[in-house]
Amino acid sequence: MRLRAVLSRTLDLIYPPQALDGGTRPLSEGLSAPAWSRIHFITDPLCDGCGAPFEYAVAERCAACLARPKAFARARSAVVYDQASRDLILKFKHADRLDLARLFTGWIGRAAADLLAEADVIAPVPLHPGRLLRRRYNQAAEIARPLARRTGLTYLPDALRRKRATESQGGKSGSGRRRNVAGAFEVPAGRRRQVEGRRILLIDDVLTTGATAEACAKALLRAGAAQVTLATVARVREADPGPI
Repeated sequence: MRLRAVLSRTLDLIYPPQALDGGTRPLSEGLSAPAWSRIHFITDPLCDGCGAPFEYAVAERCAACLARPKAFARARSAVVYDQASRDLILKFKHADRLDLARLFTGWIGRAAADLLAEADVIAPVPLHPGRLLRRRYNQAAEIARPLARRTGLTYLPDALRRKRATESQGGKSGSGRRRNVAGAFEVPAGRRRQVEGRRILLIDDVLTTGATAEACAKALLRAGAAQVTLATVARVREADPGPI
């Protein structure tokens, strides 16, 4: 580890770190100072269920979670999905900016520390094979894999399978999103023994209505998972700021 740190510092001297957002050069790998100041990180107080930020600490769970509990037990998101974070996430998701995975892994590691502490397994929300072929990588897996390595948790990249292609969730209402992904996920027969009785932390990039995570959680629970929780890079406010 000491040798690796020395090598890293040496490389920084030869090739000074560049800002991942394209802004002014940072002191270390990451975003420029102006970009950092625009990111809205989610901290306490927040809903213990869906992870939505509270303006004031008034209750353990928000009204939506009390009225309609999710299949996933708890969720945490690192930042608010807004103009500042959206560009980074879209570049990561659609423009081959896999260098952002390390940044997002660190964000989720901090935001979901309590969920990681109680999890046995980390699993990414899967893409349909056709979409994976076109995109060439699953952005959720690019975060889940190093997060599992960092925490020492079991990584199950194929705990879930998206058994049918679904339309994009963008632009759909909450009920439309739920209908779109209903029954779209399953646990492959060969993975059921690795899922049964385990506490599974799902990883995805953005939490909007929770429809996709809900469908994934239901499939894992049907296969015998003891508990499913969720961690995402960002979560959308009530007013959708744009494409995901």
